[in-house]
Amino acid sequence: MSENQQIIGRDDINDLEAILAVTNDDADELIHAVHDNAEAIFTWDYEKGARPALNRLYEKAKGSQWNGETDLPWDTDVDQVAVTIANAETMGGIIGFGNDASVIVGTPFEKFGLEDWLKVGIETQNWTLSQFLHGEQGALLCTAKIVETVPWVDAKYYAATQVMDEARHVEVFAKYLDEKLSGHYPINPHLKLLLDDIVADSRWDMTYLGMQIMVEGLALAAFGFMQQITTEPLLKQLLRYVMSDEARHVAFGVLSLKEYYAGLTDAEMRDRQEFAFEAAVRMRDRFLQQEVWEKMGLSAKEVLPLVMASPQRTMFQSMLFSKIVPNCKKLGLLDANGGWLRQRFTELGVIQFEDNPDTGEEYDMFQLAAGETSG
Repeated sequence: MSENQQIIGRDDINDLEAILAVTNDDADELIHAVHDNAEAIFTWDYEKGARPALNRLYEKAKGSQWNGETDLPWDTDVDQVAVTIANAETMGGIIGFGNDASVIVGTPFEKFGLEDWLKVGIETQNWTLSQFLHGEQGALLCTAKIVETVPWVDAKYYAATQVMDEARHVEVFAKYLDEKLSGHYPINPHLKLLLDDIVADSRWDMTYLGMQIMVEGLALAAFGFMQQITTEPLLKQLLRYVMSDEARHVAFGVLSLKEYYAGLTDAEMRDRQEFAFEAAVRMRDRFLQQEVWEKMGLSAKEVLPLVMASPQRTMFQSMLFSKIVPNCKKLGLLDANGGWLRQRFTELGVIQFEDNPDTGEEYDMFQLAAGETSG
C-alpha cells in the first residue's frame, strides 16, 4: 500500500472520484457525537509567566475582547445579488472563469445566463459562510479540549480566552447566515472528517496541530482573502474582528508547539508530518464546494475539472496555505525526516509560501487598534 493510500485513502491527491466519494451521511442530524479519547490534566504548578510568550499572548487576549452583538453594525442591509456582482468583478468576470467565455464552450456552463451565474454566487456565499460557521464550532470544542489536556498553566489560561473567542465567532457567523444570507449548508464531509479526527486524537499536541496550526491557519488566510475582496461593510468588519482573534489563536499554536516539538523523536515528528499532510489535503478538498454544484442541478464530477482548472480557483486554493506553510516550517515539520512534508507541500503546489512570516511573529499586525470597537 502506498504512503498516500495509507494517509489520505487514495494514491493520487487529485483523484476526483475518490474526493467525491466522501459524503456526509448524517447531514440532516442536529447532533453529532465524537468519542474524545483524551485525559483531562490538572497541574499544581500555578506559576504564571513561566512561558513568557504565552503569558504575553494571554495578556493581549484579555484586552482584545469585542462584543459580537453590539460592536457590529447589524442594521446594515445586505443585497446578495449586489455582493455577488461586486465579488465577480473583483475576481475578473461574472461568469466565474474570468473574462474569456470560450473556456465554457461545450461544458454544462455554456447555457448559463446571468441569472444562473448570480445564483452560483449567492449559493457560494451561503456555502462559504456555513463552512466558516461549522469550522468555528470545531475550534470551540477543540480549544475547550486544550484547556483540559495541555499540561502548562499559561497555556490553559490562554486557551480559556480562546474558548470565549470561538463562542463569539460561532455567534456572529450564525447570526450573519440567519439574518443576512439566504440559506444554510450542512458541514462539508471533508471538513467533518478532519474535525472528527482532531477531536478523537488522545494527544494534546495533535489538537493544537490540527486546529491551531492547520484549520485556524487556513481560516486566517481565507478570512483575509474574503475581507479584501468583499465590499459588503458588515461582513468586512465582522471578518476584521474575527481575524484579530484568529491571528492570536494561530500564534498560540506556534508558540506552544515549537517548544514541545524540539524534544520529539524522528518517528514522533513523522507522525505529526503525516497528520499535517492529511489535514492539508482534506481542507483543500472541502473548498471544491461540490454541494453548491449539486444544488445547481449539475454533476460535480462533470464540472469540477473545469472549476479546478480556472486561474482564480488555482490562485485561491494555493493562497489558503500562505499561513500554514511558514508555521509548519517554524515548527520544524517541513524539513524533519529528510524533508518529507516539504515534498508533500511541493506536490500540493504550496511550498512557495515557506518564507512568509510565521504567525508567531506577525500576530500583532492583525490586532484591533484603539477605537475600532464601539464597546
